[in-house]
Amino acid sequence: MNLALLYHLTRQDLVDRYAGSILGAAWTFIMPLVNILIFTLVFSRIMGMRLGEMGVELGEYSYSVYLVIGVLAWNLFANTLTRVTHVYHDKAAIIGKVNISLFFLPLYILLSELVIYIIANAFFLMFLFLIDFEFSWHWVWWPLILLVQQTLAYAIGIIFATLSVFIRDIKQFVGVLTQLWFWLTPIVYVITILPENWKPLFLLNPFYHVVNALRDALMLQSTPNFMPLAGIMVISSIMLWAGMKLGHRLERDIRDFI
Repeated sequence: MNLALLYHLTRQDLVDRYAGSILGAAWTFIMPLVNILIFTLVFSRIMGMRLGEMGVELGEYSYSVYLVIGVLAWNLFANTLTRVTHVYHDKAAIIGKVNISLFFLPLYILLSELVIYIIANAFFLMFLFLIDFEFSWHWVWWPLILLVQQTLAYAIGIIFATLSVFIRDIKQFVGVLTQLWFWLTPIVYVITILPENWKPLFLLNPFYHVVNALRDALMLQSTPNFMPLAGIMVISSIMLWAGMKLGHRLERDIRDFI
């Protein structure tokens, strides 16, 4: 894929999402901040006590840090997955006019969503400095964990993008999937509130391991457990390869249907 075209698509995506909006880029932060505020006000006392039982001691801000790490990572993952799923429909005009690889086209979504994630985390870092949060070298694991997370999002998205051309219900299915996935992951709540016999089920949830790794590195200042992450990366790579093979076989039909 031409790097100049990739840069143009990424830049245009960032511009288009705020076109005609009075508040412009501020909307990037308004909705996540509103959600975080609501969750913090509603759950902070209960979840803060649970975090204390787990040995997490950041004073009154424990739950806020716990929540923001999870919510920002989830927004990046879910937005990437959803938008990659829709990319062939959203860029149908370009696909019909420009000889562009269908499998590298969604890369602009990865870059665009990453920019939004970085900006949101800049505000989060300001908050951490204000509360005198103690940083450690374990933060170096952050990019590696995000690489695993986004490879998973891209792999699932590529498969769904191909299927969505022929099965229009995929769009609605992904909406339901992300809603269920969010609440099946301990992002807002702490896993200790659940019955003990439920906990093994979370081991099958890849994002559970991702968000745990992020909190280990960024919040608990410890080295994450890389075994689950390695497994997720292997499975994601296989899914990505399979999605690209499927798309390559159906590429002519995709272009005709679009």
